[in-house]
Amino acid sequence: MLKLQNVSRSFGGLQALKDVTMSVPKNQIIGLIGPNGAGKTTLINDISGLDHPSSGSIRFNEVSIEQMPPHQIARLGIARTYQNIRLFSDMTVLENLVISQHRLGKSSILDALIFSARFRQEERALRENAVRWLNRFQLAGVIESRAGSLPYGDQRRLEMARALATQPSLLLLDEPAAGMNPVETRLLGEQILQLKREGMTTLVIEHDMSLIHQVCDAIYVLSFGEIIAFGTPEEIRNNPIVIEAYLGQEENGAA
Repeated sequence: MLKLQNVSRSFGGLQALKDVTMSVPKNQIIGLIGPNGAGKTTLINDISGLDHPSSGSIRFNEVSIEQMPPHQIARLGIARTYQNIRLFSDMTVLENLVISQHRLGKSSILDALIFSARFRQEERALRENAVRWLNRFQLAGVIESRAGSLPYGDQRRLEMARALATQPSLLLLDEPAAGMNPVETRLLGEQILQLKREGMTTLVIEHDMSLIHQVCDAIYVLSFGEIIAFGTPEEIRNNPIVIEAYLGQEENGAA
């Protein structure tokens, strides 16, 4: 579904990514791990269109997307969350999900101005879809709360629900378990696995190795902008290079 070939990104004299080649097959959960500064967020920014690679190709369902803007990539069916939460803090929880679905709407500006039957029906459908995802992530009880007032873990779940409300076929998760306790992280993992059972394809960037090992079919390891290892969770767990460089704290669940 997603294929990166020799993707590199330089910022002046800094080589953030160097010849990254990787793939995310359909209906798989692929993990991407590595220390802070390894280039993980740069990579996900290049995939989602917030940044663009200096060289190399990124193809999604055989369409070249490496130079597309974010809104066009979103229309193709890629949604993402962020390492630093980017909710509309002053909007309600429900409004955050409804506004995220604008690309799904078919009504014209005129429909909105005259509050046409088509516009009303569409708005009702968007709200129903939003409520469905809020129920899915146990957020129905705060539907009218201001998003910025929610506890950190709830904001994380809201951001994931917002991404899923856009009906993507590929979900990019940038440290989704950050700030969650072990119970919340395990429940998040169950949600990600359920999404896979429903046909979702996911790329997960995460430091919490308990989540990575719980959900991932395969894992890439990034070091100083380069892929140094790829394999199943068990293979990565037992890879001497990975253990030495990144999983030295494996016993406490961090990488």
